[in-house]
Amino acid sequence: MVVQRSRLGFSGQVVWAFFSVHFSTHSQVPNGRPVLFIPGNAGSSHQVRSIASSAARQFYSSQGHASMNSISRGISVLDFYAGEPILMSPMSLAQSSRNQVDFNEDLSAFHGTTLQSQIKYTSTAVDYILSQYPSNTPLMILGHSMGGIVGTALLPSGRISAIITMSTPHALPPARFDSRIDDIYADICHSLRNDTTPILSLCGGATDMMIPSESCVLPSSNEAAYRRTVFTSALEGAWTGVGHREMVWCHQVRWQIARALLELTSQGDRASREESLDAWFRDGHKLLPGISLNLTSNSSLKVSDISHEIIPENMQLIRKPVGYRLYLLPIPRTSDRHSTTKLSILVGKGSIAPSSPPVQPTLQVSVSTCADEGKTSESFNCTPQIPVTFKLIPQPIPGQPFPRPRLQSDPISGGTDESDGVVYYEAEVTQRQGKWVGIEVANGTGEGWIVAEFNRKQTTTSRISTLCTSIGLGSTQQGLIESGAYYSTPFSEHASES
Repeated sequence: MVVQRSRLGFSGQVVWAFFSVHFSTHSQVPNGRPVLFIPGNAGSSHQVRSIASSAARQFYSSQGHASMNSISRGISVLDFYAGEPILMSPMSLAQSSRNQVDFNEDLSAFHGTTLQSQIKYTSTAVDYILSQYPSNTPLMILGHSMGGIVGTALLPSGRISAIITMSTPHALPPARFDSRIDDIYADICHSLRNDTTPILSLCGGATDMMIPSESCVLPSSNEAAYRRTVFTSALEGAWTGVGHREMVWCHQVRWQIARALLELTSQGDRASREESLDAWFRDGHKLLPGISLNLTSNSSLKVSDISHEIIPENMQLIRKPVGYRLYLLPIPRTSDRHSTTKLSILVGKGSIAPSSPPVQPTLQVSVSTCADEGKTSESFNCTPQIPVTFKLIPQPIPGQPFPRPRLQSDPISGGTDESDGVVYYEAEVTQRQGKWVGIEVANGTGEGWIVAEFNRKQTTTSRISTLCTSIGLGSTQQGLIESGAYYSTPFSEHASES
């Protein structure tokens, strides 16, 4: 990677320019979408190089040539910007496909005047950067730690399209030595109430030893605005806490940040940008954007004409399918036709559209509820089933750290996905919807697998004796006799009551 630098023309600040020798065409004219990286307390502009490198490797297929995926989807290359304060004479800004901003490791978390000067400088940097592009070119901001505070302090602004912060203490300052920092936080809180710029906060959780987890959560002062907080322990593909400094180079996180920034370049309106952020920072707390739109059409199936298998009632489906197959699971009969039964499905090395591991598998699975058409006993009308839970969960690998990163191709490239995942699908079905649940699989090679079963919700009440636990008796029977605490949990109908 080649590094260039030039003075921006404000308080001795210098802009660093990074570009990858392998991919860049060494253009001196910016031709992509600008991304401004803002480092945090004692941070450096060099921290963004890992994210910038991943963005380049995902955009380009070879030196100077964008990938077909980028071209067909209207994705633009990213120009990363940053700068560093040193004493030098003014000079022109060196441009390339990878640029950045730096504050020479200033302690912005402890000194309100320093933080204010960084906000002022960054505002000037935004003006200068956008002057190099056609009018109405939007700017994306990427802030680490206190850099996220500097970024959000620039709002409201019609020139900023989205902000992604990493390990940023949004809720309260990390150190309250200076009342001026409290004033800045109050001003930001007031500004965000009337601003709708999408903001996403990535948090490392308990692994981040620099800031408390709760301070990383974005305040939700504006219900109409997009304010998302995602912890890396729930982030699909990461599934683990991330340290404060490691947030900018942890591969399971950096490739998704780079991917999201690339996707944002093809989104013209705010709603599309919000959906793109939700799609690339999935944490399983909500269904994927547009999933209901993908599951709207009914289909008529004649079982005698297709390869199918009827699973006996109350039996679990466990298969490694090959080719095409339709599995019919009878919905458990209950006295109340309105009562719900939980359907749980796990798919390994496969997908249930639109969710799949980033390394696209061949096995494709779809789920429907099927009812008799009445014409023949072998003809069904099937309706796609919308899930209540739909996400990727980590796949354990015996003898290996869990979860573990896995590079797709070149072990030193760090371009895209790292981690395998299992699709977890959960739905609630009733007898009124039909007689069967149809699980349709296609393109099976024998490597992917599927597990499915019904679980009827049942409340089990246990009585635990504090006395028996403390003296080591520990017997379930004795625990039931003694008076103690009560708790209720949902169990499968096959589980024994305690």
